[in-house]
This record gives sequence, structure tokens and C-alpha cells, in this order.
Amino acid sequence: MTDTVVGVDVGGTFTDFVFHTDGRLRVTKLPTSPEDQSLAMRQGIQEAAAETALAIIHGTTVATNAMLERRGARTALIATRGFRDILVLGRQNRPALYRLSQDRRPPLIPADLRFEVSERIDAQGQVREPLDLQALDDIARKLVALEVEGVCIVFLFSFLNPVHERQAAAHLRQRLGDIPVSASCEVLPEYREYERTVTTVTNAYLQPTVEGYLSRLATTVPHRSLQIMQSNGGSMGPSTARRLPVQLLVSGPAGGVVGAYTLARQALETAEPKIMTLDMGGTSTDTALCDGMVPMTSESEFEGLPVRVPMIDIHTVGAGGGSLARADAGGVLRVGPQSAGARPGPACYGLGGDQPTVTDANLVLGRMGSRTALGQHRELRLDHGLAEDALNRLGRTLGSPHAAVTALAVVEVVNAAMQRALRRISVERGYDPRSYVLVPYGGAGPMHACDLAESLEMENILIPKSPGVLSAMGLLLADMEHHALRSVLRSQDFALAHTEKLQTLWEDMRQEMNAVFAREGRQQVTMDLRADIRYAGQSYELTVPVAAPVTEETLTAGFQRFHQAHRRRFGHSDPEAPLELVNLRVRGTAPRPRLTFPRAPASDRRSPPPPMETVETWMWADAPERLPVWDRGQLTHGHGFDGPALVVQPDSTTLIKPGWRVRVDPWLNLNLTRLSTPASITDIS
Repeated sequence: MTDTVVGVDVGGTFTDFVFHTDGRLRVTKLPTSPEDQSLAMRQGIQEAAAETALAIIHGTTVATNAMLERRGARTALIATRGFRDILVLGRQNRPALYRLSQDRRPPLIPADLRFEVSERIDAQGQVREPLDLQALDDIARKLVALEVEGVCIVFLFSFLNPVHERQAAAHLRQRLGDIPVSASCEVLPEYREYERTVTTVTNAYLQPTVEGYLSRLATTVPHRSLQIMQSNGGSMGPSTARRLPVQLLVSGPAGGVVGAYTLARQALETAEPKIMTLDMGGTSTDTALCDGMVPMTSESEFEGLPVRVPMIDIHTVGAGGGSLARADAGGVLRVGPQSAGARPGPACYGLGGDQPTVTDANLVLGRMGSRTALGQHRELRLDHGLAEDALNRLGRTLGSPHAAVTALAVVEVVNAAMQRALRRISVERGYDPRSYVLVPYGGAGPMHACDLAESLEMENILIPKSPGVLSAMGLLLADMEHHALRSVLRSQDFALAHTEKLQTLWEDMRQEMNAVFAREGRQQVTMDLRADIRYAGQSYELTVPVAAPVTEETLTAGFQRFHQAHRRRFGHSDPEAPLELVNLRVRGTAPRPRLTFPRAPASDRRSPPPPMETVETWMWADAPERLPVWDRGQLTHGHGFDGPALVVQPDSTTLIKPGWRVRVDPWLNLNLTRLSTPASITDIS
């Protein structure tokens, strides 16, 4: 039986598959099954790989959707006496500074499920009051009576000494049977009480949902091995995913950034590419800026909640192919964040949707060619008439003369939302987008890439060979990863004088790593050490690498790197100012076998074969133009032409606007370069 590695990325509208067998790649897409993501996953695997042994790497939105829709478990919190309301107190941040009346979403755990118990660890990690096990037994009986589905434990200063949390967790696991218990020392052993509590609560809130989903996968989807994509761009085994589901919040989008970065390193022939990624799917658009590395953060917010786990720094907006267009109460056109999803989907799918979407707008504008079948989905036909009817209904509300004008307005509004997202990760952080290459992917990304690049004055676009499934491709490139952390909270002088204590923490984290990877059957593990450092008095840190083992010399070098990083990030530094060592972090990596992408032979002719057709396409509101349409499968290394044009393929469509030149590189990516003077359509043969 042949071995096949398959990446499966579940999106809000489509589930993408990439199969790698003996150096060959196959791709496919199926509509997502929103009632149970494993159904579409099982269908795609059974149809394409019935005779193979599968190693699956899976990007899932199960945790994401549970948080967005507040469909997690009925969860209880057990805190140190006096701290049961930390979820309500939170921080004093005001999301809208000048709004007099502001609504906050209720906490994930209501008041009647928040409990407290007597115990106390002081700020030096010393036990001041023992854990009251009798009170814990009383709470356990109440939890059973209240039919809770998950429990989290967050005690004061447990990041310095976890003895009480571990004791309480073991005690409750014996008495609660199958009800999962999350302790903050196992989820996030880091200072900052509110953030630690929210992250641990989120983990417990997601645990039963993720556990149920992974159990269904194990029994219904045939596989030899299964890995789950984490938010940090690495994969982990099902046992770790069941224990730490908070690590899955941006599982799918993380695969896309890993895939785009790896592709750019090869195509741009540089080890540190500078790219901006644009993943436009059916429901949302995810953006990231890679300034020579995949951007990481441990200070993310999800639905307004601070979730402090390592994840790729991705900014998401509700702008996708399925985003619904509507007129608001004032008669103004709005697009998204609501989406038609997989069912009923856009109006043109003919599955019952009657509101126009971005996909309907692009179809009416002729920007998807003349195809009536959606990629491989011969049973899913694109109905131009239904799309036009939906846009005409919206146009009558807006006072628009005809469907094409309304469709252009819809595209302009969704482009504005994506442009803001790209500015958010670049201009607003001090990066000049003109210095970066735009890498669009997802089913709809290449259709909007030229508009967005022009709005940001970007000169280069790199469109992958299979942009519609790049997130699934990225899953095949992800190494297995695990992260460990220990809080230190000591001054620079203290840390340098007690490096032996820091070396002990490093050894403890190494043992933790080895135990995690051993459970997943991995022995070859590399580990790197990093430190969170700040100037004394600051409330935020920067993470810099530190060489192991921890000695006075290696730690001093780490402090010097902080000054350099602070100057690079904020424009200034003060090498004479006192520093604080906040946390030590370790990342363990078990590398995967590398996929190879062979170079295609160069074509003898620069000009591609003749276009497969020409179609009327609306570029502006005055009148449509006839654009040549090329089949992506007929373009090979060395081919080139100038826009305007359409390039169609089963998983995506690329719109090349006037003023852009196309070149096909050795890996069959489309390299678009902006010209100073747009070429005439009559110049294209």
C-alpha cells in the first residue's frame, strides 16, 4: 500500500485537500460540512485516497467556531479565595475611548459557576496557607450536581510554585471522572493574573468540543497517523491537542502563512523573504507581514479576550467571497462580516441563498471567466442569472442603475476592508508596504490582488501555483512543535548573579519537551531558548534568543540583543537603563520530511499558447472590455504576457489588471510586476 501525506484545511465555505504521494501532488476542494467538519474531510479522503495509507496533517476551525459562536462547554472556575471575579474585573482598558456607554460580552463562565477555595502562595513562591481539600470536595459535589462539562483551576502565584494547582487538579480528576480539568500551571505558567485566567478558562471551555471532534476523526476518517496544526505554525499530536485546545484558535490560517513563507523563500531565492500574505477565503480574509521571518506573538486577542499563547501574528477581517452585501438603515452599502457560508452559500450556487455576495459580484462582472462549474465540483454550478437577480434587488435599494454597477460597488467596499487590514499590519506598525511582495491565496485572493497592490503602491505580486489550497499545502510543511515557559520576574543584576537557577529552569523545560514528544513517538528534537525582557518599569516585553546553556556570558548577550530589538521595533534604546528578565521560553521542534518541488523545464517560447477564450469583463463602470482567458495548466516556465487578462484554474481565478506584466517562474508561480504604462489589450496575441 502506498504512503500518502495529506494536508486538510477546513474553512468556513470549503475544505481543501492536498495529497502528496511519491513526489506527486494532487489537490481538491469540497464544500465544508458545518454541522460536523469531519464529514467533508472523510468524503474527500475516501474519494481521493482509498488505496493509500494516510498521514494526515489537519488545520481545523472547530476551536475557532466554538469561540466565535460561544458554543463551548459549560465550564466552572476554581480560584484562590477572594479572586473568583477576576474574569469580570479584567483590565481597565476601554476599547472605544470616548464612548460613554460600552457593552462588554459576558464572561465565558457565569457567576454561579465561579468558585473559590482557601490556599495561598506568596509572591516569592512560598506556601503561606495550605490548600483546603475539604472545601475542594464540597466544590466537586456541586460541580457534579450542576452538570458542568469542564473545570479550570487558577490559583494566585501558581506560576512561581504550582504545588497547590497540581494537588487540586489531581484531587478533582479522581472525583470528577471524565470531566476534563485544566490547571493554569499546565496551560500558561506565566504572570499576569487576568490573562492567565482567561487563557486557562478558554482552554477548559474548548476542551470537550475539541475532544469530541478528535474522537470522531479517530473513528470515522481512515488514517495511519494524525497531526493537528497549531496557531504557532507547528503541528502536534491528538493527545496534546485534546489537552491544550487553546493552541488551535488560528489553526487553519497558520498553515497558509507557513505555506506562503516557504513558497516565497524558494520563488524569491532568499532565506529571509519580505512578504505580505493575503488569504481570502469564503468567510474571511487573513493577513500577515513576514519581515524575513514568520511573525509570532504571545499577546493576541480573540473576540476581545487576551489569549497569551504563542501564535502567528495574523490579522483577520470579515471579508471573503461569501461575505453578504446589504444596505444598512441609512441606505449605505455594507459588505460582511456576515457570510453565506457553505450553506446556502452565494446566490449563484443555487442552494437557496438570495442575498448577493462578493462571489456573485465577481461572477456578474465577468471576472471568473465563462465557467459554470466550480472547479472540480461538477455538481455545483454557477448560475449567472441568480447572481444578477440578487444584485439587481440590492441595486434597487441603493438606487443603482444595473447589476454590474452594483457589483463594482460591492468589490470596492470589500477591497477597502482588505486594504485596511493590510495597512494595519504594515503602515500602522512602521513598515512600508512598497518594500514587500504581496502573496495572495485562498479561492478569491488572486482575483483582488492587483487592486490591493495598486492601492498600497506595491510593485510585485507572487501568486502560487495552487493558491486556492495553499493553506492545506502549508500544513504539509509544518514541523511538530511544542512550547514551554517559566516566569522569572527578576532584575538583570539578579539574573546574572543566579544563572544556575535559570539553567535549572532550562533543564526542567527540556525534560517537559522530551516527555511531550516521547508521547507522540518523536525522538529527534531540537530546542531553542528565548527570553522575554523589558526595561524596568515597562509593562510589555520583547522576546529575544538566548544561547543555551544559561551562563553569565550567554545571558549578557541576550540582554544586548534586547537593546537592539527595542531600537529596531520602537526606534530607540537605552543600553544604560536597568532591565528585567520576565520569562524564559523554549521551543521544541521535531522536523518533518521535507517536500520537494522540482523546477519545471523552461519553455522554448516566451509567448504562451493562445487564450482559451475571451470574455466580457467589467473593469470600470463605463463599459465592459473583452479579456483573454488563459488556462493556468497551459502556462509553464518562461511564459509571459501583459494584462489585462484572466487566468483560470480549478481552485482559483486570477485577475490581471492593465499595467501588470506576468512571468511564469520555474515552480509555475505567477510573478506579477507593475509597469509604469499600462499595455493595450490589442498587444496581446
